[in-house]
Amino acid sequence: MLSPDRLQFHSGNLMIDRPSWQGLPPLAGLCTFEDAQRSALSVEHCVAWMKRHHYLLVRLHEIFTARITAEPVYELKTAFSLHAFLCAEHASAFRQRIGELREPPLGLEVVPDASLKLLCDEVLCSPGQAELVLGLYEVIVPAVIESLKRYSTTTNPLADAPSVRVTRFCLLEMDDIVAFGRRAVECLIDPTTRERLATWRKLLDECLLRAGGSGKLVQSKVWSPLGDDERQSQVPIAALAQATTDLSPPSPQFSVTPFQYDPVPKRDARFQDSFNAGVNPEAFLYDEQFATRDKVLMLLYKRLREIDVPEMMASILHQTAGKPWKYYRDMTRQLWDEARHAMLGEVGFVHLGLDWTRIPISFTWSRNLNTQLEPWERHAVLFFIEQGLMPRMGKRYEWEVGQHSGIPLAGLFQDFDWADEVLHAQIGREWYVKEFKDLNEAMSYGDRCWSHVLSHWSSDRENGLTQHRNWWPDIYRAACERWGVSPDPAALAFNATYESIRADLKGISASG
Repeated sequence: MLSPDRLQFHSGNLMIDRPSWQGLPPLAGLCTFEDAQRSALSVEHCVAWMKRHHYLLVRLHEIFTARITAEPVYELKTAFSLHAFLCAEHASAFRQRIGELREPPLGLEVVPDASLKLLCDEVLCSPGQAELVLGLYEVIVPAVIESLKRYSTTTNPLADAPSVRVTRFCLLEMDDIVAFGRRAVECLIDPTTRERLATWRKLLDECLLRAGGSGKLVQSKVWSPLGDDERQSQVPIAALAQATTDLSPPSPQFSVTPFQYDPVPKRDARFQDSFNAGVNPEAFLYDEQFATRDKVLMLLYKRLREIDVPEMMASILHQTAGKPWKYYRDMTRQLWDEARHAMLGEVGFVHLGLDWTRIPISFTWSRNLNTQLEPWERHAVLFFIEQGLMPRMGKRYEWEVGQHSGIPLAGLFQDFDWADEVLHAQIGREWYVKEFKDLNEAMSYGDRCWSHVLSHWSSDRENGLTQHRNWWPDIYRAACERWGVSPDPAALAFNATYESIRADLKGISASG
Protein backbone atom coordinates (compact mmCIF):
# COMPACT_ATOMS: atom_id res chain seq x y z
CA MET A 1 0.00 0.00 0.00
CA LEU A 2 1.32 3.43 -0.97
CA SER A 3 2.18 5.81 1.81
CA PRO A 4 0.60 9.27 1.71
CA ASP A 5 2.88 12.26 1.29
CA ARG A 6 2.80 15.02 3.87
CA LEU A 7 1.84 18.67 3.49
CA GLN A 8 2.62 21.25 6.12
CA PHE A 9 0.48 24.21 7.02
CA HIS A 10 0.39 26.84 9.77
CA SER A 11 -2.10 26.80 12.63
CA GLY A 12 -1.37 29.81 14.75
CA ASN A 13 2.32 29.61 15.52
CA LEU A 14 2.50 25.86 14.98
CA MET A 15 3.51 23.98 11.86
CA ILE A 16 1.20 20.96 11.50
CA ASP A 17 1.52 18.03 9.13
CA ARG A 18 -1.47 17.33 6.89
CA PRO A 19 -1.64 14.13 4.80
CA SER A 20 -2.05 14.51 1.03
CA TRP A 21 -2.06 11.42 -1.14
CA GLN A 22 0.90 11.31 -3.48
CA GLY A 23 1.22 15.10 -3.24
CA LEU A 24 -2.17 15.70 -4.86
CA PRO A 25 -3.56 19.23 -4.46
CA PRO A 26 -5.83 19.36 -1.42
CA LEU A 27 -9.31 20.88 -1.20
CA ALA A 28 -10.17 20.00 -4.82
CA GLY A 29 -7.58 22.51 -5.98
CA LEU A 30 -9.79 25.43 -4.92
CA CYS A 31 -7.36 27.06 -2.52
CA THR A 32 -4.68 26.52 0.11
CA PHE A 33 -5.44 25.51 3.68
CA GLU A 34 -4.40 28.99 4.75
CA ASP A 35 -6.98 30.66 2.47
CA ALA A 36 -9.64 28.15 3.50
CA GLN A 37 -9.33 29.37 7.08
CA ARG A 38 -10.50 32.89 6.34
CA SER A 39 -13.41 33.90 8.55
CA ALA A 40 -14.00 37.39 7.22
CA LEU A 41 -17.46 37.36 5.62
CA SER A 42 -20.59 35.70 6.92
CA VAL A 43 -23.45 34.69 4.63
CA GLU A 44 -25.17 37.96 5.51
CA HIS A 45 -22.13 40.00 4.55
CA CYS A 46 -21.63 38.05 1.32
CA VAL A 47 -25.23 38.62 0.30
CA ALA A 48 -25.03 42.35 1.02
CA TRP A 49 -21.88 42.67 -1.08
CA MET A 50 -23.20 40.59 -3.98
CA LYS A 51 -26.41 42.63 -4.03
CA ARG A 52 -24.28 45.64 -4.88
CA HIS A 53 -22.65 43.78 -7.73
CA HIS A 54 -26.10 42.76 -8.94
CA TYR A 55 -27.40 46.32 -8.69
CA LEU A 56 -24.58 47.75 -10.78
CA LEU A 57 -24.84 45.01 -13.40
CA VAL A 58 -28.58 45.67 -13.76
CA ARG A 59 -27.99 49.41 -14.03
CA LEU A 60 -25.21 48.87 -16.59
CA HIS A 61 -27.63 46.73 -18.60
CA GLU A 62 -30.15 49.57 -18.41
CA ILE A 63 -27.65 52.21 -19.52
CA PHE A 64 -26.23 50.18 -22.41
CA THR A 65 -29.73 49.31 -23.62
CA ALA A 66 -31.14 52.80 -23.25
CA ARG A 67 -28.38 54.36 -25.38
CA ILE A 68 -28.24 51.87 -28.29
CA THR A 69 -30.89 53.50 -30.48
CA ALA A 70 -29.65 57.08 -30.30
CA GLU A 71 -25.94 56.19 -30.45
CA PRO A 72 -24.82 56.99 -34.01
CA VAL A 73 -21.47 55.17 -34.10
CA TYR A 74 -21.93 51.63 -35.38
CA GLU A 75 -19.06 50.14 -33.36
CA LEU A 76 -20.49 51.55 -30.13
CA LYS A 77 -24.01 50.49 -31.06
CA THR A 78 -22.91 46.89 -31.52
CA ALA A 79 -20.63 46.94 -28.46
CA PHE A 80 -23.43 48.29 -26.28
CA SER A 81 -25.58 45.40 -27.51
CA LEU A 82 -22.96 42.85 -26.46
CA HIS A 83 -22.17 44.55 -23.17
CA ALA A 84 -25.85 44.80 -22.25
CA PHE A 85 -26.20 41.05 -22.81
CA LEU A 86 -23.11 40.21 -20.75
CA CYS A 87 -24.36 42.34 -17.87
CA ALA A 88 -27.77 40.64 -18.08
CA GLU A 89 -26.14 37.23 -17.98
CA HIS A 90 -24.03 37.98 -14.92
CA ALA A 91 -26.85 39.75 -13.12
CA SER A 92 -28.83 36.55 -13.61
CA ALA A 93 -26.02 34.48 -12.12
CA PHE A 94 -25.78 36.71 -9.05
CA ARG A 95 -29.56 36.60 -8.64
CA GLN A 96 -29.44 32.83 -8.57
CA ARG A 97 -26.52 32.71 -6.14
CA ILE A 98 -28.10 35.22 -3.75
CA GLY A 99 -31.27 33.13 -3.80
CA GLU A 100 -29.25 30.14 -2.64
CA LEU A 101 -28.10 31.94 0.50
CA ARG A 102 -31.19 31.92 2.72
CA GLU A 103 -32.54 35.08 1.09
CA PRO A 104 -36.25 34.77 0.24
CA PRO A 105 -37.57 37.33 -0.44
CA LEU A 106 -34.47 38.47 -2.29
CA GLY A 107 -35.04 42.22 -2.19
CA LEU A 108 -33.00 42.65 -5.35
CA GLU A 109 -35.06 45.59 -6.54
CA VAL A 110 -34.11 47.62 -3.47
CA VAL A 111 -31.51 50.33 -4.16
CA PRO A 112 -28.55 49.40 -1.92
CA ASP A 113 -27.02 52.87 -1.74
CA ALA A 114 -28.16 56.34 -2.80
CA SER A 115 -24.68 57.28 -4.02
CA LEU A 116 -24.51 54.24 -6.31
CA LYS A 117 -27.91 55.20 -7.68
CA LEU A 118 -26.71 58.73 -8.40
CA LEU A 119 -23.56 57.37 -10.07
CA CYS A 120 -25.66 55.30 -12.48
CA ASP A 121 -28.25 58.03 -13.01
CA GLU A 122 -25.53 60.50 -13.95
CA VAL A 123 -24.08 58.20 -16.59
CA LEU A 124 -27.53 57.27 -17.92
CA CYS A 125 -28.40 60.96 -18.27
CA SER A 126 -25.04 61.98 -19.72
CA PRO A 127 -25.69 64.38 -22.59
CA GLY A 128 -23.14 63.15 -25.11
CA GLN A 129 -21.03 60.31 -26.37
CA ALA A 130 -17.87 61.40 -24.55
CA GLU A 131 -19.59 61.59 -21.17
CA LEU A 132 -21.28 58.25 -21.73
CA VAL A 133 -18.11 56.41 -22.74
CA LEU A 134 -16.10 57.98 -19.92
CA GLY A 135 -18.69 57.17 -17.27
CA LEU A 136 -19.25 53.61 -18.42
CA TYR A 137 -15.76 52.44 -19.22
CA GLU A 138 -13.57 54.55 -16.96
CA VAL A 139 -15.74 54.63 -13.84
CA ILE A 140 -18.58 52.12 -13.41
CA VAL A 141 -17.15 49.03 -15.11
CA PRO A 142 -13.68 49.40 -13.49
CA ALA A 143 -15.37 49.88 -10.11
CA VAL A 144 -17.30 46.65 -10.59
CA ILE A 145 -14.09 44.84 -11.56
CA GLU A 146 -12.19 46.08 -8.53
CA SER A 147 -15.05 45.14 -6.21
CA LEU A 148 -15.30 41.66 -7.72
CA LYS A 149 -11.57 41.16 -7.18
CA ARG A 150 -11.80 42.31 -3.58
CA TYR A 151 -14.73 39.99 -2.98
CA SER A 152 -12.84 37.00 -4.35
CA THR A 153 -9.86 37.65 -2.09
CA THR A 154 -11.95 38.38 1.00
CA THR A 155 -14.63 35.69 1.12
CA ASN A 156 -13.84 32.13 2.18
CA PRO A 157 -12.92 30.38 -1.08
CA LEU A 158 -14.07 26.97 0.14
CA ALA A 159 -17.22 27.77 2.10
CA ASP A 160 -18.31 30.34 -0.48
CA ALA A 161 -16.96 28.49 -3.54
CA PRO A 162 -20.19 28.91 -5.60
CA SER A 163 -20.02 32.70 -5.19
CA VAL A 164 -16.33 32.76 -6.10
CA ARG A 165 -17.13 30.84 -9.28
CA VAL A 166 -19.87 33.31 -10.27
CA THR A 167 -17.47 36.15 -9.51
CA ARG A 168 -14.66 34.64 -11.61
CA PHE A 169 -16.85 34.26 -14.68
CA CYS A 170 -18.14 37.79 -14.25
CA LEU A 171 -14.60 39.15 -13.95
CA LEU A 172 -13.56 37.39 -17.15
CA GLU A 173 -16.13 39.22 -19.26
CA MET A 174 -15.98 42.50 -17.33
CA ASP A 175 -12.29 42.54 -18.23
CA ASP A 176 -13.27 42.12 -21.89
CA ILE A 177 -15.72 45.01 -21.58
CA VAL A 178 -13.19 47.33 -19.99
CA ALA A 179 -10.54 46.41 -22.60
CA PHE A 180 -12.91 47.60 -25.31
CA GLY A 181 -13.75 50.61 -23.18
CA ARG A 182 -10.14 51.69 -22.76
CA ARG A 183 -9.70 51.76 -26.52
CA ALA A 184 -12.97 53.65 -26.92
CA VAL A 185 -11.85 56.26 -24.39
CA GLU A 186 -8.48 56.62 -26.15
CA CYS A 187 -10.18 57.09 -29.53
CA LEU A 188 -13.02 59.39 -28.50
CA ILE A 189 -11.80 61.53 -25.59
CA ASP A 190 -9.00 64.01 -26.18
CA PRO A 191 -7.30 66.10 -23.47
CA THR A 192 -9.58 69.08 -24.11
CA THR A 193 -12.68 66.95 -23.65
CA ARG A 194 -11.26 65.34 -20.54
CA GLU A 195 -10.52 68.77 -19.05
CA ARG A 196 -14.07 69.91 -19.86
CA LEU A 197 -15.47 66.90 -18.02
CA ALA A 198 -13.11 67.08 -15.04
CA THR A 199 -15.72 68.43 -12.61
CA TRP A 200 -18.26 65.80 -13.60
CA ARG A 201 -15.62 63.08 -13.39
CA LYS A 202 -14.91 64.16 -9.81
CA LEU A 203 -18.62 63.89 -9.07
CA LEU A 204 -18.61 60.26 -10.21
CA ASP A 205 -15.57 59.52 -8.06
CA GLU A 206 -17.27 61.15 -5.09
CA CYS A 207 -20.31 58.92 -5.60
CA LEU A 208 -18.03 55.88 -5.42
CA LEU A 209 -16.26 57.13 -2.33
CA ARG A 210 -19.49 57.81 -0.49
CA ALA A 211 -20.73 54.35 -1.45
CA GLY A 212 -17.65 52.73 0.08
CA GLY A 213 -14.89 53.09 -2.46
CA SER A 214 -14.36 51.38 -5.80
CA GLY A 215 -12.81 48.34 -4.15
CA LYS A 216 -15.82 47.50 -2.00
CA LEU A 217 -18.85 49.46 -3.12
CA VAL A 218 -20.10 48.89 0.41
CA GLN A 219 -20.10 51.65 3.00
CA SER A 220 -19.89 51.49 6.74
CA LYS A 221 -19.40 53.88 9.60
CA VAL A 222 -16.03 52.35 10.31
CA TRP A 223 -14.94 51.07 6.91
CA SER A 224 -12.57 53.35 5.05
CA PRO A 225 -14.31 54.60 1.88
CA LEU A 226 -10.92 55.39 0.40
CA GLY A 227 -9.74 51.80 0.67
CA ASP A 228 -6.60 52.94 2.50
CA ASP A 229 -4.53 49.90 3.48
CA GLU A 230 -3.42 51.40 6.80
CA ARG A 231 -6.99 52.16 7.86
CA GLN A 232 -8.23 48.82 6.60
CA SER A 233 -5.80 47.01 8.87
CA GLN A 234 -7.40 48.72 11.87
CA VAL A 235 -10.99 47.88 10.91
CA PRO A 236 -12.79 44.56 11.51
CA ILE A 237 -13.53 42.95 8.15
CA ALA A 238 -17.06 42.15 9.35
CA ALA A 239 -17.87 45.86 9.02
CA LEU A 240 -17.53 45.55 5.26
CA ALA A 241 -21.14 44.74 4.42
CA GLN A 242 -22.83 46.78 7.14
CA ALA A 243 -24.28 49.45 4.88
CA THR A 244 -25.47 52.70 6.42
CA THR A 245 -27.13 55.82 5.10
CA ASP A 246 -24.89 58.24 6.99
CA LEU A 247 -23.19 59.50 3.83
CA SER A 248 -25.70 61.24 1.61
CA PRO A 249 -24.96 61.38 -2.13
CA PRO A 250 -23.40 64.50 -3.64
CA SER A 251 -25.45 66.97 -5.66
CA PRO A 252 -26.47 65.71 -9.10
CA GLN A 253 -25.43 67.39 -12.33
CA PHE A 254 -26.82 65.74 -15.48
CA SER A 255 -29.48 63.73 -13.65
CA VAL A 256 -31.17 66.85 -12.34
CA THR A 257 -33.28 66.37 -15.47
CA PRO A 258 -34.66 62.81 -15.66
CA PHE A 259 -33.50 60.67 -18.57
CA GLN A 260 -35.62 60.93 -21.71
CA TYR A 261 -35.39 57.96 -24.04
CA ASP A 262 -34.80 58.90 -27.68
CA PRO A 263 -36.62 56.39 -29.92
CA VAL A 264 -35.30 57.77 -33.22
CA PRO A 265 -32.32 55.75 -34.53
CA LYS A 266 -29.12 57.67 -35.21
CA ARG A 267 -26.36 56.61 -37.62
CA ASP A 268 -22.83 57.83 -38.20
CA ALA A 269 -21.56 59.41 -41.43
CA ARG A 270 -20.83 56.06 -43.09
CA PHE A 271 -24.57 55.37 -43.22
CA GLN A 272 -25.78 57.52 -46.09
CA ASP A 273 -29.34 57.89 -47.38
CA SER A 274 -30.84 56.01 -44.41
CA PHE A 275 -34.45 56.69 -45.45
CA ASN A 276 -33.83 54.84 -48.71
CA ALA A 277 -36.34 52.05 -49.34
CA GLY A 278 -35.63 51.79 -53.05
CA VAL A 279 -34.57 48.12 -53.11
CA ASN A 280 -36.68 45.22 -51.87
CA PRO A 281 -34.15 42.41 -51.27
CA GLU A 282 -36.83 39.84 -50.41
CA ALA A 283 -38.38 40.24 -53.86
CA PHE A 284 -34.99 39.43 -55.40
CA LEU A 285 -34.20 36.63 -52.96
CA TYR A 286 -37.37 34.65 -53.66
CA ASP A 287 -37.31 35.11 -57.42
CA GLU A 288 -36.22 31.78 -58.91
CA GLN A 289 -34.73 33.33 -62.03
CA PHE A 290 -31.73 34.78 -60.15
CA ALA A 291 -28.52 32.90 -59.31
CA THR A 292 -27.74 31.95 -55.72
CA ARG A 293 -24.36 33.67 -55.92
CA ASP A 294 -26.09 36.95 -56.79
CA LYS A 295 -28.63 36.40 -54.03
CA VAL A 296 -25.82 36.28 -51.47
CA LEU A 297 -25.37 40.02 -51.97
CA MET A 298 -28.96 40.56 -50.91
CA LEU A 299 -28.51 38.20 -47.95
CA LEU A 300 -25.50 40.17 -46.76
CA TYR A 301 -27.45 43.40 -47.15
CA LYS A 302 -30.30 41.90 -45.11
CA ARG A 303 -27.89 40.83 -42.39
CA LEU A 304 -26.17 44.22 -42.18
CA ARG A 305 -29.53 45.98 -42.20
CA GLU A 306 -30.44 44.01 -39.05
CA ILE A 307 -28.73 46.68 -37.00
CA ASP A 308 -32.20 48.23 -36.91
CA VAL A 309 -33.47 45.30 -34.82
CA PRO A 310 -31.37 46.22 -31.74
CA GLU A 311 -32.47 49.81 -32.32
CA MET A 312 -36.08 48.67 -32.08
CA MET A 313 -35.68 46.01 -29.38
CA ALA A 314 -33.86 48.47 -27.13
CA SER A 315 -37.02 50.57 -27.12
CA ILE A 316 -39.09 47.57 -26.03
CA LEU A 317 -36.69 46.76 -23.20
CA HIS A 318 -36.41 50.33 -21.97
CA GLN A 319 -40.10 51.09 -22.13
CA THR A 320 -41.40 47.80 -20.67
CA ALA A 321 -41.54 47.66 -16.88
CA GLY A 322 -42.63 45.06 -14.38
CA LYS A 323 -41.57 41.88 -16.18
CA PRO A 324 -39.60 39.06 -14.52
CA TRP A 325 -35.86 39.52 -14.84
CA LYS A 326 -35.64 36.51 -17.17
CA TYR A 327 -37.72 38.46 -19.71
CA TYR A 328 -35.08 41.18 -19.89
CA ARG A 329 -32.29 38.61 -20.03
CA ASP A 330 -33.92 36.63 -22.86
CA MET A 331 -34.86 39.69 -24.88
CA THR A 332 -31.35 41.11 -24.49
CA ARG A 333 -29.94 37.84 -25.80
CA GLN A 334 -32.03 38.30 -28.93
CA LEU A 335 -31.01 41.95 -29.19
CA TRP A 336 -27.34 40.95 -29.08
CA ASP A 337 -27.88 38.20 -31.65
CA GLU A 338 -29.39 40.72 -34.06
CA ALA A 339 -26.43 43.05 -33.62
CA ARG A 340 -24.15 40.07 -34.28
CA HIS A 341 -26.09 39.30 -37.46
CA ALA A 342 -25.45 42.84 -38.66
CA MET A 343 -21.74 42.27 -38.13
CA LEU A 344 -21.97 39.02 -40.11
CA GLY A 345 -23.23 41.10 -43.02
CA GLU A 346 -20.41 43.58 -42.53
CA VAL A 347 -17.82 40.78 -42.53
CA GLY A 348 -19.45 39.21 -45.58
CA PHE A 349 -19.00 42.37 -47.63
CA VAL A 350 -15.40 42.69 -46.44
CA HIS A 351 -14.84 39.04 -47.44
CA LEU A 352 -16.06 39.82 -50.96
CA GLY A 353 -13.95 42.96 -51.16
CA LEU A 354 -17.00 45.24 -51.39
CA ASP A 355 -17.50 48.58 -49.70
CA TRP A 356 -20.77 48.29 -47.75
CA THR A 357 -20.85 52.04 -47.08
CA ARG A 358 -21.87 52.50 -50.75
CA ILE A 359 -25.18 50.83 -49.86
CA PRO A 360 -27.92 52.80 -48.08
CA ILE A 361 -28.57 50.84 -44.86
CA SER A 362 -32.13 51.90 -44.10
CA PHE A 363 -33.40 52.61 -40.59
CA THR A 364 -37.02 53.20 -41.55
CA TRP A 365 -38.26 49.90 -40.06
CA SER A 366 -36.98 50.64 -36.55
CA ARG A 367 -37.80 54.33 -36.86
CA ASN A 368 -41.39 53.71 -37.94
CA LEU A 369 -42.03 51.05 -35.30
CA ASN A 370 -40.42 53.08 -32.51
CA THR A 371 -42.40 56.21 -33.32
CA GLN A 372 -45.75 54.72 -34.38
CA LEU A 373 -46.33 51.70 -32.11
CA GLU A 374 -46.45 50.96 -28.40
CA PRO A 375 -43.81 48.58 -26.96
CA TRP A 376 -46.20 45.60 -26.89
CA GLU A 377 -47.20 46.24 -30.48
CA ARG A 378 -43.54 46.34 -31.51
CA HIS A 379 -43.02 43.01 -29.79
CA ALA A 380 -45.99 41.66 -31.75
CA VAL A 381 -44.42 42.72 -35.04
CA LEU A 382 -41.08 41.28 -34.00
CA PHE A 383 -42.59 37.89 -33.21
CA PHE A 384 -44.70 37.87 -36.37
CA ILE A 385 -41.56 38.37 -38.45
CA GLU A 386 -39.49 35.85 -36.48
CA GLN A 387 -42.19 33.19 -36.69
CA GLY A 388 -42.65 33.89 -40.38
CA LEU A 389 -39.00 32.96 -40.93
CA MET A 390 -39.53 29.42 -39.67
CA PRO A 391 -41.37 27.87 -42.69
CA ARG A 392 -39.67 26.34 -45.71
CA MET A 393 -39.26 29.68 -47.53
CA GLY A 394 -37.61 31.35 -44.55
CA LYS A 395 -34.31 30.81 -42.80
CA ARG A 396 -33.85 27.33 -44.21
CA TYR A 397 -34.16 28.77 -47.72
CA GLU A 398 -31.61 31.48 -46.94
CA TRP A 399 -29.22 28.79 -45.66
CA GLU A 400 -29.72 26.77 -48.83
CA VAL A 401 -28.95 29.86 -50.92
CA GLY A 402 -25.72 30.33 -48.99
CA GLN A 403 -24.84 26.64 -49.28
CA HIS A 404 -25.29 26.59 -53.06
CA SER A 405 -23.77 29.99 -53.76
CA GLY A 406 -20.15 28.87 -54.07
CA ILE A 407 -19.30 31.23 -51.17
CA PRO A 408 -18.68 28.96 -48.14
CA LEU A 409 -18.71 31.82 -45.64
CA ALA A 410 -22.23 32.76 -46.74
CA GLY A 411 -23.43 29.23 -46.01
CA LEU A 412 -21.75 29.26 -42.59
CA PHE A 413 -23.22 32.62 -41.62
CA GLN A 414 -26.72 31.61 -42.71
CA ASP A 415 -26.38 28.34 -40.79
CA PHE A 416 -25.84 30.20 -37.53
CA ASP A 417 -28.36 32.89 -38.44
CA TRP A 418 -30.98 30.18 -38.88
CA ALA A 419 -30.10 28.59 -35.52
CA ASP A 420 -30.40 31.96 -33.80
CA GLU A 421 -33.79 32.66 -35.33
CA VAL A 422 -35.14 29.34 -34.05
CA LEU A 423 -34.11 30.45 -30.56
CA HIS A 424 -35.75 33.84 -31.10
CA ALA A 425 -39.01 32.21 -32.08
CA GLN A 426 -38.84 30.23 -28.83
CA ILE A 427 -38.23 33.44 -26.87
CA GLY A 428 -41.31 34.91 -28.55
CA ARG A 429 -43.42 31.91 -27.62
CA GLU A 430 -42.31 32.27 -24.01
CA TRP A 431 -42.84 36.01 -23.58
CA TYR A 432 -45.39 36.94 -26.26
CA VAL A 433 -47.58 34.04 -27.40
CA LYS A 434 -48.57 33.05 -23.85
CA GLU A 435 -50.56 36.28 -23.62
CA PHE A 436 -52.93 35.02 -26.34
CA LYS A 437 -55.37 32.17 -26.73
CA ASP A 438 -53.12 30.41 -29.24
CA LEU A 439 -50.40 30.92 -31.81
CA ASN A 440 -52.82 31.90 -34.58
CA GLU A 441 -54.29 34.71 -32.49
CA ALA A 442 -50.81 35.93 -31.59
CA MET A 443 -49.73 35.89 -35.24
CA SER A 444 -52.87 37.69 -36.39
CA TYR A 445 -52.32 40.46 -33.87
CA GLY A 446 -48.70 40.91 -34.98
CA ASP A 447 -49.79 41.04 -38.62
CA ARG A 448 -52.38 43.73 -37.81
CA CYS A 449 -49.86 45.80 -35.86
CA TRP A 450 -47.39 45.71 -38.75
CA SER A 451 -50.11 46.58 -41.25
CA HIS A 452 -50.91 49.73 -39.24
CA VAL A 453 -47.37 51.08 -39.59
CA LEU A 454 -47.24 53.85 -42.18
CA SER A 455 -44.30 53.45 -44.52
CA HIS A 456 -44.00 57.18 -45.43
CA TRP A 457 -42.36 55.98 -48.66
CA SER A 458 -43.82 58.78 -50.80
CA SER A 459 -43.69 61.54 -48.18
CA ASP A 460 -40.05 60.78 -47.38
CA ARG A 461 -39.25 61.37 -51.05
CA GLU A 462 -41.45 64.45 -51.30
CA ASN A 463 -39.84 65.93 -48.19
CA GLY A 464 -36.36 65.45 -49.65
CA LEU A 465 -35.27 62.82 -47.13
CA THR A 466 -34.44 60.35 -49.91
CA GLN A 467 -34.94 59.74 -53.59
CA HIS A 468 -35.12 55.97 -53.01
CA ARG A 469 -32.14 55.51 -55.32
CA ASN A 470 -31.80 52.02 -56.76
CA TRP A 471 -28.36 51.18 -55.36
CA TRP A 472 -28.44 47.54 -56.50
CA PRO A 473 -26.88 47.84 -60.00
CA ASP A 474 -23.75 49.56 -58.68
CA ILE A 475 -22.98 47.00 -55.97
CA TYR A 476 -23.88 44.11 -58.29
CA ARG A 477 -21.51 45.37 -61.00
CA ALA A 478 -18.75 45.77 -58.41
CA ALA A 479 -19.30 42.19 -57.22
CA CYS A 480 -19.26 40.81 -60.74
CA GLU A 481 -16.03 42.64 -61.41
CA ARG A 482 -14.51 41.05 -58.31
CA TRP A 483 -15.77 37.64 -59.41
CA GLY A 484 -14.51 38.15 -62.96
CA VAL A 485 -17.93 37.49 -64.55
CA SER A 486 -20.40 39.44 -66.64
CA PRO A 487 -23.51 40.71 -64.85
CA ASP A 488 -26.77 38.88 -65.52
CA PRO A 489 -28.90 41.40 -67.49
CA ALA A 490 -32.07 40.36 -65.63
CA ALA A 491 -30.41 40.75 -62.23
CA LEU A 492 -28.89 44.06 -63.28
CA ALA A 493 -32.36 45.35 -64.22
CA PHE A 494 -33.94 44.46 -60.84
CA ASN A 495 -35.81 47.47 -59.46
CA ALA A 496 -38.49 46.28 -56.99
CA THR A 497 -38.95 48.71 -54.07
CA TYR A 498 -40.67 48.87 -50.68
CA GLU A 499 -43.18 51.44 -51.94
CA SER A 500 -46.14 49.12 -51.60
CA ILE A 501 -44.69 45.75 -50.51
CA ARG A 502 -43.22 44.98 -47.11
CA ALA A 503 -40.48 42.44 -46.31
CA ASP A 504 -42.87 39.43 -46.24
CA LEU A 505 -44.10 40.52 -49.69
CA LYS A 506 -47.47 41.69 -48.33
CA GLY A 507 -48.86 45.14 -48.99
CA ILE A 508 -47.94 47.98 -46.61
CA SER A 509 -49.60 51.25 -45.65
CA ALA A 510 -48.69 54.39 -47.53
CA SER A 511 -48.12 57.72 -45.81
CA GLY A 512 -51.12 59.94 -45.32
